[in-house]
Amino acid sequence: MLKNALKYILFIILISVVSCAKRGSITGGLKDTLAPVLVSSYPENYSTNFKGNTIILNFDEYIKLKNKNKQLIISPPFKNEPIITPTSVSKFLKIEIRDTLQPNTTYSLNFGQAITDNNEGNALNQFKYVFSTGPYIDSLKLNGRIKDSYEKYVDNFVSVMLYEVNDKFKDSVIYKEFPRYITNTLDSMRTFQFENLKEGKYLLVALKDKGSNNKFNPKDDKIGFLKHYITIPTDTVYELELFKETLPLKTFKPIQASGNRLLLPYEGKQNFKNDKPKIVLKNGNEVLETIVTQFPKKDSLQVWFKPLKVDSLSMEVSKESYNKKFSLKIKALKKDTLNIKAVQNGQINFRERFTMETETPLVKFDKSKITLVNKDSTAVDFTTEYDEFDQKLYVDFEKKPLEKYHFTFLPGALTDFYEKTNDTLSYKLSTKEFEDYGNLILNLRNVKRFPIIVEITNKKGDNVLASAYSEGETKISFNLLVPEEFTIRVIYDDNKNKVYDTGNFLQKTYAEEVYYYQKGIDVRSNWDVDETLDLSIPFNPEVEKKEDVKKQKQAEKKRKAF
Repeated sequence: MLKNALKYILFIILISVVSCAKRGSITGGLKDTLAPVLVSSYPENYSTNFKGNTIILNFDEYIKLKNKNKQLIISPPFKNEPIITPTSVSKFLKIEIRDTLQPNTTYSLNFGQAITDNNEGNALNQFKYVFSTGPYIDSLKLNGRIKDSYEKYVDNFVSVMLYEVNDKFKDSVIYKEFPRYITNTLDSMRTFQFENLKEGKYLLVALKDKGSNNKFNPKDDKIGFLKHYITIPTDTVYELELFKETLPLKTFKPIQASGNRLLLPYEGKQNFKNDKPKIVLKNGNEVLETIVTQFPKKDSLQVWFKPLKVDSLSMEVSKESYNKKFSLKIKALKKDTLNIKAVQNGQINFRERFTMETETPLVKFDKSKITLVNKDSTAVDFTTEYDEFDQKLYVDFEKKPLEKYHFTFLPGALTDFYEKTNDTLSYKLSTKEFEDYGNLILNLRNVKRFPIIVEITNKKGDNVLASAYSEGETKISFNLLVPEEFTIRVIYDDNKNKVYDTGNFLQKTYAEEVYYYQKGIDVRSNWDVDETLDLSIPFNPEVEKKEDVKKQKQAEKKRKAF
């Protein structure tokens, strides 16, 4: 019995030991959070009298290159991209220079966040390899920041360039030549810094370089610049405002879109609403009657003409000094017909006008055939306005809370360019209570000059919801707003044309100044918001970002409490 008991106890002890041995597992230690380290280079970093064309960089662990095309900034830029190998994981990088290097010049290869370790992706932040083809390394610096002249947030990966101003310098250099020095804001910075500069006089330019060719292409790129040249060394922190130039008018061969409509493509964002080009359409020597409108959401104009049986037509486009002639074949295509669509469906807000979009342009309105009544069948007075360029008919009337309205457009109320009229149209609309909306009063302080355009936009700033024009008034009211968090934008309308105007590099004009209020303004139902805006306090997106995080935490806290 005792012997059997001892065997049983030994068996239990053995099972316990085995179980304890299996309970734990090796975790591999702490997570690697250290960036790779450069252990040697040939030639050495910050070498002078550089003569070769090959650079070897050796690291303490296996590394890989990530987003090299965006992250690597070479200053002065090479005409031919260097060959960097291997492209696979390795402990070294070989850089083969394919350019003839300039004499007595300091070169900098800034890898940004491109060099990372293979396992965890830890980046060797802003690693630079610097060398000079002369006897010393240039060491001067220049600092600055970037903003957008109109948009709330600035683009990332903005190139900043310095062009040496000497006896050969011309403004056209930014279109044709590489800059003397270049840096980049990369993907998360509004600031820029040049290092390893030599003293001298320079033109300072920023580009959102869509083509990544270090040259200004006005068709695609945004540009920011200083009118005056800068002298290095300097302690000044410069600010550059990016804007997109309005291109000179350029039209392309018309396209026949239907049996009674041509499309005229054009280049660039043109303000045609109040200043359209003159377009003459001819059948031989006969000038045809036309209407010119905007093709929605496209850089094209629509040229409407009365259908006729011809093989070809000619078109002449002119605006100021621009003149272009076209000829085109005409095919027998299906014709556009009158079609009308209401923008509002069922509900209309107090600040809105009832809006109808037309497929073909309208030319006549018979108000006697349009009726508007409320829920008591009482007639309601209204006014109409037709925007021919955008083909929109606006009907405005006094709207009362919790009311129902009924529009009737009898046959013949609307007549289009082709003498086609509408069938009976009927639209029913309703309003909410005043309490479902909010009111906003803005008290402006430290306005630099007048007139100004005050705009209320959505939070991102890409959709204007309401606007006001002021020639001296600093208290601006926006009543009966649909509840939302708004962004406030103020435009200094220096040329008094009531629209924002951009700049031009060759004309040395800046874009009109735009101010963004630092905070988003939350207007809620049945609220009156009275906000003071000090226009002397610059907008800082980092402050707004912190405010957004704070609001998110508060909202999450309320959600959990609920």
